[in-house]
Amino acid sequence: MAIEAAADLSSNAMKGIFQEAKRHVRYAINHKKNVEKFEEKMKSLIAKRESVQEEIDVAERNVEKIKADVKLWCERVDKTIAEEVKKVKDLQDKAKAKCFIGLCPNIKSQYQLSRKAEEDVAAVDQLLQQGQFNRVAFRDFPEAPISAAPKNFKAFDSRKKVFDEIIKALTDSTLSMIGVYGAGGVGKTTLLKEVVRQVKEVKLFGSVVKATVTRTPNIEKIQDKIAESLGLTLQVRSKENRANKLLQRLKKEKKILIVLDDIWAGLDVEEVGIPFGDHQHNGCKILLTSRNRNVLTNEMDAKKTILVSVVEEEEAWDLFKEMAGNDFQSPESQSLATEVAKSCAGLPLAIVTVAKALKNKDLPAWKDACVQLQRPSPTNFTGVPAPVYAAIETSYNNLQSKELKQIFLLCCILGYNVHIQYLWVCALGLQLYHGVSTVEETRNRVLTMVSDLKASCLLLDDYIDHSFCMHDLVRDVGLAIASRDNHALALKNGDDFEDWLDEETMQKSKMISLRFGSVKMLPHMLECPQLSLFIMKTSSKDSYLEIPASFFEKMKNIKVLDLANIDFSPSPSSISFPTSLRTLLLERCKLGHMVGVGELKNLQILSLCRSDIEILPKEIGQLTMLRLLGLSHCPNLRIIPPGVLSSLSRLEELYMTSIIVPWNQQSNACLDELKQLSCLTTLSIEILDAKIVPKDLFSEKLQRYRVLIGGEWNQIKEEEPWRTLKLRVNMSIDNLDHGFKCLLKKAEALSLEKLEGVRIVLNQFGNRNCFLHLKHLHVRKASELLYIMNDDEARDKIAFRGLRSMTLENLPYLVSFCSSKNRTEGPKSIPKHELPLFCEKMEFPCLEDLCLSSINVGRIWCNQFSTLENLTSLTIKGCGNLKHIISSSMAKCLVHLKSFEVVDCKSLRGIIFTEDIQEEENKVAFPQLEELCIVSVGNLRKIWDGQFFGDSFSKLNQLRVSGCDKLVNIFPFNMSERLQNLEELKVTFHNLEELNWSAIAV
Repeated sequence: MAIEAAADLSSNAMKGIFQEAKRHVRYAINHKKNVEKFEEKMKSLIAKRESVQEEIDVAERNVEKIKADVKLWCERVDKTIAEEVKKVKDLQDKAKAKCFIGLCPNIKSQYQLSRKAEEDVAAVDQLLQQGQFNRVAFRDFPEAPISAAPKNFKAFDSRKKVFDEIIKALTDSTLSMIGVYGAGGVGKTTLLKEVVRQVKEVKLFGSVVKATVTRTPNIEKIQDKIAESLGLTLQVRSKENRANKLLQRLKKEKKILIVLDDIWAGLDVEEVGIPFGDHQHNGCKILLTSRNRNVLTNEMDAKKTILVSVVEEEEAWDLFKEMAGNDFQSPESQSLATEVAKSCAGLPLAIVTVAKALKNKDLPAWKDACVQLQRPSPTNFTGVPAPVYAAIETSYNNLQSKELKQIFLLCCILGYNVHIQYLWVCALGLQLYHGVSTVEETRNRVLTMVSDLKASCLLLDDYIDHSFCMHDLVRDVGLAIASRDNHALALKNGDDFEDWLDEETMQKSKMISLRFGSVKMLPHMLECPQLSLFIMKTSSKDSYLEIPASFFEKMKNIKVLDLANIDFSPSPSSISFPTSLRTLLLERCKLGHMVGVGELKNLQILSLCRSDIEILPKEIGQLTMLRLLGLSHCPNLRIIPPGVLSSLSRLEELYMTSIIVPWNQQSNACLDELKQLSCLTTLSIEILDAKIVPKDLFSEKLQRYRVLIGGEWNQIKEEEPWRTLKLRVNMSIDNLDHGFKCLLKKAEALSLEKLEGVRIVLNQFGNRNCFLHLKHLHVRKASELLYIMNDDEARDKIAFRGLRSMTLENLPYLVSFCSSKNRTEGPKSIPKHELPLFCEKMEFPCLEDLCLSSINVGRIWCNQFSTLENLTSLTIKGCGNLKHIISSSMAKCLVHLKSFEVVDCKSLRGIIFTEDIQEEENKVAFPQLEELCIVSVGNLRKIWDGQFFGDSFSKLNQLRVSGCDKLVNIFPFNMSERLQNLEELKVTFHNLEELNWSAIAV
């Protein structure tokens, strides 16, 4: 068995040796066949490589990303082709060489060549199998590269403030949706491009996607745009499935910013598939842009909105020069270019468009552009650049109602700056509203519409609350639309009315405003059968314009007539006003004796304010439809015949301030007549003698009032609230009648003076509720007054939550603002002469302006008083018993204080005193203080103790100190470097030891 096994083993070994020898011999014999097979395979591989490369080229042209395995295969193939072909070629060259002096073939080289060729064929086969790709690339959606700033973006200071506000909102974890709004052409989209660029640069979000919504949003396109940015393909067809798939994809992003540009109306983000709010995705922020703030706040529920306004004048000029490629060195070219730039109204789109259009143009082209922009033709509106015109007109077309469009066009006709009351009296006369029955409802409707127009950026806030303004370009476009659609004619500065007096124009005209144009003489008659509104206001520097007797005869349908600086006195009886009138404004006119006014049975608004009228015509009593009568500021008006006012049963608003009428005397009306005006809701009146005021003269129905009682008061300012009460009455408020108390409860501004014999202003009447609406409180010249209010029974805080300003002046015996039987501070009761003016019960969280003058309290606040965080102005004058003003801990709360004035406080030794607390708590901080004035404080030795925070006084620009002969120092020696904003320094005394101003330019 062992021998047989050994034999088998030997036999198998011999067979193996034989096969191996046979294989090696075959390499030598078949070397040509193996090489040919290699060459064929290599050709196939090269062809496959070229085919794959063609697919790669196509993919790259389509911005697709090459798959990693394809790249690796290509590298291996390229290496194989380059290396293996060369090796085989080298072996072929060797195999061709002969051995033994060229007599025998080179068997060894042929063997090596054949073996190498066979091995490479196997390797090539493997590469060919691996190269069977379905696709060589895929659609890649990498985050867009961080590009340079947008082409037209300029880093203006005004834009930087808005930019910073947007970034701050994006980092606020409590905000999910932020809205940015502004007029068309103001640069919202350009600004947001820069926001997106910088957000990407600092990696504030993991992903940033953007889609444009437009006026007619296409949900599928918005979805596709967002999905494309995320590398998502929405192949499903139904809206719900598309939205759900996009929602799930967006939720995978940990932090994502979604920018939705150009929103015109509410967009359902859930319908799109965008997660909104913490309940869906607390890492998702939505940034919106719109021309209309209301769309953002009301329809999109954005909790934060940011206005992009026009650029500043200097910024506009710099941009204009850059776009025009000209520095305008010559005086003439600079003057022209400045006018053209101003006409662009600060709109970047207008500036860029106009400047580029005039680039390299000669002087006549600039002059022509200047004329076109300043006085565009209503029919050929070439003055405004087409993109700007289109942007403004689109905003107009998108206004939601016909009423709103009409109000906007009326605003344009009335002027650049318009008082809201002027707008609504014209609108009421034109019957532009439906569904309103009272003047108050009309006013509220107008206020709402003005707010809507501001939200659409067609109107702008003015410097006072009761008026608004608009950009020149916006008004020019509005006038063009009004001329085209409503046949309106509004002259501008420099226009001459005579140039427009052609018959066809007058026949078609529905509205004419000569408010700004030049009118030297009027025609005998103006034939305007369709005219509904006529305004003519000459400038006050011109002489009064006379009107021909028949001027209005052919204005049969006119509803609103507004005339100013017109002289009717030569022949008032011969001038006949159209009976169709609903609104008649004759302000600043010479009226003489008005005759025939009683014929105007449709009249609802009549204003004779600032005219020279002396006697109110009895015929006015026949105007039973009258709802508003304005008589304010008529210095010559002395007689109002009895029964005239009481006949105006529908009168809702009566304005009679700054006139001196001897009520209840001789042939004059009695104040009791006002009690018969049951519809009266607005009253502005000044009554010199408080004793003649009848009981319950004032009704609970009064919603708006400016009532001045007792002596002559300073003229009411336009910005004063429309619930103002000013009283000089020798009695406590508790003793006033019910009507006065009704006014007190609603008053926003209250002035009390010369309260002789009064010790407590408010003793029992509604102490806790009477000042709920109060914004301004002024108490002056009450020689016996001890307290403003009595609150003996109060246990909790007394909060004046709406109070903005307070003045207490010439109250020599004032003990405290609030009386109390058991006033304590700490464990002990406080004697009256040591009581603080404001105790711990008092709260003034919104107080901005506090003035204390000629009062003799020893302390202003209790030590724990700390509710003045919004105070911006503090004035202390003639308070002779004060030794200090505020504690260091309280001073820390005055972070918004801008003006601090101390005058004639003879006992004052320090402005701020140190409390017995830690040194860190004694530091003073006035980071917003701009003006500091200390005058005639003879015993003042130092202004404050303690140290200063780093930003203390950094904004101080005015410092005045005089009459403080004992003052040793103002600031420590190391303070000068913080006072770099100081512009005015006046120091007039001799004992100063520390004052280092070497680093300050004054």
